[in-house]
Amino acid sequence: MEMAIPNHEVESAAAIRLGWLTLGVGLAAALVVMICGLARMGAGVAIGALLAWLNYRWLKAGVDALVASATGGDGPSRARVPASTYLKFAGRYLLIGLGVYASVSLLKIPLVGVICGLLALGAAAFFEGIYEVIRDWNTAVQK
Repeated sequence: MEMAIPNHEVESAAAIRLGWLTLGVGLAAALVVMICGLARMGAGVAIGALLAWLNYRWLKAGVDALVASATGGDGPSRARVPASTYLKFAGRYLLIGLGVYASVSLLKIPLVGVICGLLALGAAAFFEGIYEVIRDWNTAVQK
């Protein structure tokens, strides 16, 4: 079996697609729920999808900053991680918690809808995985 060589351009493209797929899958699901006559539930799915997308973006930005600080400078002993990176890691959970609380208590959005929307990142990862398998399979067949 041939060992795969990491391609950072492909990984970066996959990360970008994953972010947009999260929004696309979540908002498409929200639209379907709204068309079925459940407007508040659909709004909850949309809110959850937006929170999942923000969560992913902040997580990616934080990881990218950690990697950049660990690989730059004069080695690991000189690596300095900006405080904003730590705030983004912790802030993701605060943002989700406040978003869910405000949606459910103030806007009277069903909790189940918001939770389903938060699952959009998992669904997007599933679709991205299928895309990667099909793309690699097509590449192997063409060789």
